[in-house]
Amino acid sequence: MKLTGLFRRDPAEVDLAKVYDAVVIGSGAAGGMAAHVLTQHGMKVLLLEAGKKLNIEEELKSTEWPYDHPRRGAMPPGYHALGYNEYSIRHPPYAQNSSFKHVLSYVQNWGGPDYSKNIVVEEKDHPYTGTDYAWVRARLLGGKTNIWGRLALRLSDLDFKAKSHDGYGDDWPISYKDIEPYYDKVDLYLGISGHKENLPHLPDSLFQRPVRLNAGEIKLRESLKKMGRCLTPYRAGVTTDGLKHNKYRSRCYGRGACDRRVGGCDIHAAFDSPTGLIYPAMDTGNMTLRTNSVVNEILVDNNTGKARGVSFIDSETGKSYEAKAKVVVLAASTLESARLMLLSKSRQFPNGIGNSSGHVGHNFCEHVMGPGVSGIVKDQVAKPRTLDDGRPGSFYVARFRNVKDKHPDFVRGYGFEGGSGTRMYPESTEAPGFGASYKKAVRDYAGAVIGMGAFGEVLSRYENYMDLDPDLKDKWGIPVLRFHYKFGDNEKKMAADMAETAKEMFEEAGIEIVGVDKNILTEGWSIHELGTARMGADPKTSVLTEFQQSHDVKNLFVVDGSSHVSASCQNPTWTIMALCWRSCDHLADQFKKGNLS
Repeated sequence: MKLTGLFRRDPAEVDLAKVYDAVVIGSGAAGGMAAHVLTQHGMKVLLLEAGKKLNIEEELKSTEWPYDHPRRGAMPPGYHALGYNEYSIRHPPYAQNSSFKHVLSYVQNWGGPDYSKNIVVEEKDHPYTGTDYAWVRARLLGGKTNIWGRLALRLSDLDFKAKSHDGYGDDWPISYKDIEPYYDKVDLYLGISGHKENLPHLPDSLFQRPVRLNAGEIKLRESLKKMGRCLTPYRAGVTTDGLKHNKYRSRCYGRGACDRRVGGCDIHAAFDSPTGLIYPAMDTGNMTLRTNSVVNEILVDNNTGKARGVSFIDSETGKSYEAKAKVVVLAASTLESARLMLLSKSRQFPNGIGNSSGHVGHNFCEHVMGPGVSGIVKDQVAKPRTLDDGRPGSFYVARFRNVKDKHPDFVRGYGFEGGSGTRMYPESTEAPGFGASYKKAVRDYAGAVIGMGAFGEVLSRYENYMDLDPDLKDKWGIPVLRFHYKFGDNEKKMAADMAETAKEMFEEAGIEIVGVDKNILTEGWSIHELGTARMGADPKTSVLTEFQQSHDVKNLFVVDGSSHVSASCQNPTWTIMALCWRSCDHLADQFKKGNLS
């Protein structure tokens, strides 16, 4: 379906004199889900997105070959993507004094960066300060769901009750049984591809047709079985069988450069918030959308102390506006939501709205990345080529550390994402020769290259936090975030184990090892920010209730990853949406009962 120009909104068309039932800030996974659930309950919703509406179908061009592009996929002159060395040698703000007109985050160094240069933010317009941090942001309708990696995993009680398991940190105020029905709802409404494995610590979803493993991946899977470890087909937030209830989504039919060259899905088989959630919400007639709306404060009623709406700046005109609502739903993403809460100071909340505990911005956690392994499946060299480009992912190796046995050096665990096979941009690791012989070697070796990298849990610590920089402001005059955040000994010891186990698994499978990476990537590389307004039963040590409702302000809900008590090692998007659905069901019920007014 052509979506060109769909749902454009001129500022004059949005009635800001109206008091909406709810205003939702942010249109990514959490904001889109909030809009979907609340409109289904009949609530009148205003959705504010800081960025623009892009025509994703024209941006991504997943079937375009490199030779059809004027620069073979490279960005135009004047554009620069930050590299690993810049993040590790220089310090924020990284774009300051750059000679390039446009400076973008490291994701623009993925293959074919021209296709997503308009999706991620301009670093010069959106600076930040403090400790080293690779912050990836996307300000447009749908946010980072337009380019997300699609790995859709559930948490288990090994995660929700981690303190009970190993003694560190805090348990979540919920258990798996509380969220399981909402995981099911997300699976059925958005579609997920995968294969059942019956692992208690990595619960199965309601899967559609799985991604097929190729010969090298099956070889590794069978070897890992003997080690008591599980390699499973990539659990992708992709509809492989189709969704009869959504006219904006298409079934995946395995074509194009799906695996990270583009990073998104221009046929919308992979979930993105606009086609998966926002457009259906608008079809109810209960939702109004305003893009280019940079929220800079949650407004408070001086008499009641409740939220009464938001103040925002039009990103194109610079004009300021207010939007009024009975409930405020904050879904701006983990770091931006903390920033907005800290910005929202008033007589009742001198340290920021909802921050009587002093925990807003603290307990920040994510995933540590870097260690991994690459190799050659020798018996696949010069074999007939397979079509692996169209797969929305390859494989995932589930956590095996600190599940039953206790590791002596660190707590918690990690998983691996990996892949192999023949792609539009062929891997040429160890391909010998020159000229015609080199080209033949690249073709022969392309399908035999295999690799995987780890994602490990970063422990939630009060001393890992961000606050507002007292001096620096962004393009719109809003104070920026300042990071006070570093990986600790637990992460470093875990990373050392990641490299060792990756090497061990390839050796056991008879895969020729080409390289073992032991380096830890800069903080933030995972793009899995969590925990800056965590939920909990005690208002003195947490910001939100189990329904992501502010302890301090009963008509304020924060429904993105900032509510997470711990990071686990699983990718968070599916959990963010399941929690948001649960919380918005609760919100709508309380709203109808008059308990939020």
